[in-house]
Amino acid sequence: MSKLEALRKIKTKHELATLLGIKTSVLTYTLYVLKPDTQYSSFTLKKRSGGERTIFAPSERLKSIQSTLSELLQDCRDEINNKKQDDGKFNSTLSHGFVRRHSIITNSMMHLNQKNVLNIDLENFFDCFNFGRVRGFFIANNNFKLDPHIATVIAQIACHNNKLPQGSPCSPTISNLITHSLDIQLANLARTYSCRYTRYADDITISTRENLFPRKIMRHEDGKFIAGKRLRREIKRAGFTINEKKTRIQYRDSRQDVTGLVVNKKPNIKSEYWRTVKSQCHALFSTGSFKDKENGEFIDGNEKILEGRLNFIDQIDRFNRLRQKTPLNPDYALAKYGYDTSKQLSGRERTFSRFLYYRFFYGNKFPTILCEGKTDNVYLKCAIHMLTSGYPQLAKEKTETEPYKLLLTFLKYTKRTRFLLQLHGGTSYLSFFINSFDKHYNFYKAPKPNNPAIIIADNDSGFSSIESKLRKIDSAKGYHGKKAGKNYRQAEFIHVVHNLYIVLTPTTKTNKETAIEDLFDSSTRKIQVSGKSFNPSNDMNNDTEYGKEVFAKKVIQAQKGSINFNGFKPLLNRIVAAMNHYDAIK
Repeated sequence: MSKLEALRKIKTKHELATLLGIKTSVLTYTLYVLKPDTQYSSFTLKKRSGGERTIFAPSERLKSIQSTLSELLQDCRDEINNKKQDDGKFNSTLSHGFVRRHSIITNSMMHLNQKNVLNIDLENFFDCFNFGRVRGFFIANNNFKLDPHIATVIAQIACHNNKLPQGSPCSPTISNLITHSLDIQLANLARTYSCRYTRYADDITISTRENLFPRKIMRHEDGKFIAGKRLRREIKRAGFTINEKKTRIQYRDSRQDVTGLVVNKKPNIKSEYWRTVKSQCHALFSTGSFKDKENGEFIDGNEKILEGRLNFIDQIDRFNRLRQKTPLNPDYALAKYGYDTSKQLSGRERTFSRFLYYRFFYGNKFPTILCEGKTDNVYLKCAIHMLTSGYPQLAKEKTETEPYKLLLTFLKYTKRTRFLLQLHGGTSYLSFFINSFDKHYNFYKAPKPNNPAIIIADNDSGFSSIESKLRKIDSAKGYHGKKAGKNYRQAEFIHVVHNLYIVLTPTTKTNKETAIEDLFDSSTRKIQVSGKSFNPSNDMNNDTEYGKEVFAKKVIQAQKGSINFNGFKPLLNRIVAAMNHYDAIK
């Protein structure tokens, strides 16, 4: 049974709670004992255009229920759209805000290379959806036709102070469902006059390649924009009003922007936005800090906010790169092709790459750990968590007032780290990283790093490629106690250069080559999953054996409370020794 069919059939709170995957007692306690009205905290945000926007943030308990409801309603929306698509009646390009597989990029793409672009803002958008309107929609809409009792409960979950609050996870989803009829009417109006229509929350955009914007939709007279009768009528009938102050038509000979992106030729950020971010990065790389502006005053900059801006810019750049007629393959393999992607980076991508280097390897707030593979991260995090009491430098134990806190940063490998940092695990990438570390390090002029970057590698044949690189680096020394030399395999840790270290898995008298899985005792490695045995090698029988990923998730992570992690103590001791060494020399 589909989610929509299930929602239409239910009649009671218990059935709704079951469909949402929560206990009935949790739902009723939240709605009728605590009551939603008491579960919001409010704060204001400054609007770019002036004025303030009030955000009502729900409590974690209520937010969890609202998020689940939002997911359910989005599933229903997808079912409705898929059915219409099968019937040949559906156009999925109308609403782009808070819709799966849609974004400000897909919204802006609809208006590229247009001669005239009209922007309309719907005034006090979320305030227009009151309790009765939300409840009535789910009862009357032909796609839903819910039981009145269920519609009432949904409205109780979603509404605050008799309206959809900005800050609730389900407000955008419900507003999109209700506003869909307006989208249809305005899209038909736009099509009548050879225009394109989209909406992103309260921002409506209508564009055309005609030399003059259709006066039946919007005209400019005496310094004012005047909406056409049908446009004004449809917006009013849907329960909205046009914010006249924000209405504008942008012409081809000027900069055209849609939901914050420039759309004259390709979706792009505004040049002044990039200049600000670039100058902040330059200050960070040069001095270790930067300034930001808030309410017209300079304040100390926040690296996380700066990273968010860079991620946003990179999202646009990546989208445009993949649209190229001959795009650079983002799935390149360094070992196969043997080239440095830094030569392929645009200026903005290079700045983002340098920021990521700074964040993880130069200005890192905690020691950064780089492993060969993603399963190694799981092993180490679980081991540290279960052995926290013996390693206060690696993590803080949970107390009555404070949660458990890891005092290390584990680098997570993604397609973007592979492209921007030439890092994706495996000895080929790590070898390249080690070889180029000094060059990247010397780019920065900020105060020296406070914390090391530590590579964790298996002490096996795979290390040979790294070992050959180390022998060509004069500063690379293996430390065993106070002795330093070129015997890397038996060293507690290897100090490569600057704040870069390598820690190898310890060997034993009987095991001259070791991998991180060898640190688990034999009983752990013998745990079966679905009748299959663990095989850490790539050469395994899928019918009778399982690999590292299943071992990490279904054995180590899922059963960490009963796993013996004592075999990891020598490795953790080496990590601490490397950290102590850097503290002494920095």
